Amino acid sequence: MAKTINFFDTTLRDGEQSPGCSMNKKEKLLLAKQLEKLGVDVIEAGFAASSVGDFESVNAIAKEIKNSTVAVLARAVEDDITKAWQAVKEASRPRIHTFIATSDVHMEYKLKMTPEEVMDKAEEMVKYAASLCPEVEFSAEDATRSNTDFLAELFDRVIQAGAKIINIPDTVGYTSPDEFYNFIMEIRKKSKYLDSVQIAVHCHNDLGLAVANSLAAVKAGATQLECTINGIGERAGNAALEELVMIMHTRKDIYDVEMNIVTEEIMNTSRLLTNITGVLVQPNKAIVGANAFAHEAGIHQHGVISNRETYEIMTPESIGLTKNKMVLGKHSGRHAFKEKIESMGYEIGKEELDKVFTEFKNLADKKKQIFDKDIDAILTNRGTRADDKYKLVRYVINSGNTITTIASVVLDKEGNEIEGMSSAGGPVDAAFSAIDKCLDIEVVLEDYSIQSVTEGTDALGFAVVKLRYNDHNYTGRDTSVNIVEASIRAYLNAVNSIFLD
Repeated sequence: MAKTINFFDTTLRDGEQSPGCSMNKKEKLLLAKQLEKLGVDVIEAGFAASSVGDFESVNAIAKEIKNSTVAVLARAVEDDITKAWQAVKEASRPRIHTFIATSDVHMEYKLKMTPEEVMDKAEEMVKYAASLCPEVEFSAEDATRSNTDFLAELFDRVIQAGAKIINIPDTVGYTSPDEFYNFIMEIRKKSKYLDSVQIAVHCHNDLGLAVANSLAAVKAGATQLECTINGIGERAGNAALEELVMIMHTRKDIYDVEMNIVTEEIMNTSRLLTNITGVLVQPNKAIVGANAFAHEAGIHQHGVISNRETYEIMTPESIGLTKNKMVLGKHSGRHAFKEKIESMGYEIGKEELDKVFTEFKNLADKKKQIFDKDIDAILTNRGTRADDKYKLVRYVINSGNTITTIASVVLDKEGNEIEGMSSAGGPVDAAFSAIDKCLDIEVVLEDYSIQSVTEGTDALGFAVVKLRYNDHNYTGRDTSVNIVEASIRAYLNAVNSIFLD
């Protein structure tokens, strides 16, 4: 009988720790809903004790998600666990995920605790967490650089204290597949109780082996894989959910497992994360990269035309990828627009429909052709809008190759109009400088990028701006057929995000 592999998605916690991937509460909730639609078994919503904003995000997700378990991370510290429970207790399926470091180097230099003290603390805190929450997961941080005798005894004690899931993480991406398989098997032999609970793994990609190590762990008995969308996360990231899913889905001859993932939602989820964070997926990325199903060589093209199986081991449709099509235009009505976006997998209320339909009509007046990606950009941006403190009223840019570029930007700041003017080497630089003169705060531009959403000279420009303020990074994004306007609105979106904290 095939065993079921559960997917624990930590995009909202570990993934958000990736540089440039921070999200606000609205964005996290939007992504959490898509993760639920994707069919992930567990959504790790955040680290509630880390900030007020993270607590509120976890709490909002816990209230909203019905079909997936909602987990919250907590150190093996009573106050962390208390806050974790307060944040997640309203979930339909709550879980507290507590951890402590177990490698010699971590215990000596980070925790400054003896192995026995670590064991006592872990047992005590798991017992406390289990007194609050019906489901507790315990992680041994830096497990793959820990002693197996120590881990076996530690796991036995926390299992007896109430842990139902034991996570064996490769925290620094140090192990290799054969080594990890043997490591898990050795702990299973030495432990009395490990086989009575669910074994999980959380693999980092520092050596590019996160997916391979996760699959080795499945062979060794793990039934929960902790991963992220697009493989984002600390340093080189985590095991990519889409790769793990499609490997086991495609190679059923090797992996006799069942999964609850709706593979057709993989592409929608990947795109949503990209639109929220502004962090692009490399073109040759497996499964979700732009080139994953592209065939340029003539011999490949001929083979695919003759029979797709010559060069495609899975279909684009299996991950929800379809070709762009011109499906709507400026004469399309509200009913047709609503049917189209529902067919794309979006759920939308009347108030939101009114807003995005207006945006669609404005776009249709400016573009000859409307593609699915255009609609996708409009719908994604609808969920990432803040209650703006600064709103764009108008802007004027004078630019040319024989004159100095001058920008005038007028903003509405809580009912009052403010104008900023600046000159610079180019229109975007001048516009950003003009905006800065309207602000009450000083921000630093960390990164700026723009790319076309679809093909053609009238394509939507997708602008991403990353600002630094008080040692925190804030990301803004916007789309427009006018790339200067998209850039200005993205800059303001990032500024307004500061006031959400």
